[in-house]
Amino acid sequence: MALPGSSQSICSRLESYCWNHSLLILDSGNHSFHLSLQARGFNSVCQGTHILFREFSFIQATPHNRASFLRAFWRCFRTVGKNGDLLTMKEYHCLLQLLCPDFPLELTQKAARIVLMDDAMDCLMSFSDFLFAFQIQFYYSEFLDSVAAIYQDLLSGKNPNTVIVPTSSSGQHRQRPALGEASMLEGVEAALFYQRLESLCDRHKYSCPPPAFVKEVLSNVQRLTFYGFLVALSKHHGINQALGALPDKGDLMHDPAMDEELERLLAQVPGLVNPVTGSPEASSLPSRTTPRVGSPWRPLHHTRKMDAESDGSTEETDESET
Repeated sequence: MALPGSSQSICSRLESYCWNHSLLILDSGNHSFHLSLQARGFNSVCQGTHILFREFSFIQATPHNRASFLRAFWRCFRTVGKNGDLLTMKEYHCLLQLLCPDFPLELTQKAARIVLMDDAMDCLMSFSDFLFAFQIQFYYSEFLDSVAAIYQDLLSGKNPNTVIVPTSSSGQHRQRPALGEASMLEGVEAALFYQRLESLCDRHKYSCPPPAFVKEVLSNVQRLTFYGFLVALSKHHGINQALGALPDKGDLMHDPAMDEELERLLAQVPGLVNPVTGSPEASSLPSRTTPRVGSPWRPLHHTRKMDAESDGSTEETDESET
């Protein structure tokens, strides 16, 4: 993948979108509305909705597609976080597959490992923790694969600038212990790690975090582990802003545009929101409509609901009886 700002990247992305929209027009069988379809198609690209329900090869084809998928996932399932629900890796993978049916399980597992680290993969995760870890793993997947290879080389004592001559001194390379749990916990030297990552960012064509932020992360410690590095990237405010796909963590559960759209759609359902909007005290009372919007995901984790929501279930039962 080319660098996001290069002319080669821009031409490549335009070619990809034009080709995709041309295929959609040919499949439609109605060529008389091709201009309208083209306009609608490029409008969906601008809005970031063109990646919905598409194959994985398409959603990861360009940086814009990846950012659009991240934003779509957040907007569609932020009610999980608002309700305080905790899900497993497999449950988050099911949510991802609702937007991309062939989304690879391995990518979800890698994102979950950033959150869980040494914990079992069936442990529960909050929506915000998984989302920011998933953002780093999904958007920078190729970069992180190369980072993992560099980390393993440093951990095993390899140096790309060193030529090993088969003499008696080279025996020290054969005497290095196998990578064990102690080595993984010890990590590698941060300064040497940054030198390798700096050259990696310079010579690779795909997206990578801004080098200044990578340097900032590594300058705060003397040694670090691979997953410690990924956790620091996922929590870095500047990297999240540079990506521009997700809001800050404090605003993660707020999406006024989506809330307004949901209210507009719910208002079209007779009798659903009229009792709430009709009373002047409605604005000061907790809303019951938002949990109902998120209710289709409750069967995935019905045994792990927050205690604070138990009162709501009683009132919903009373309302259904009246």
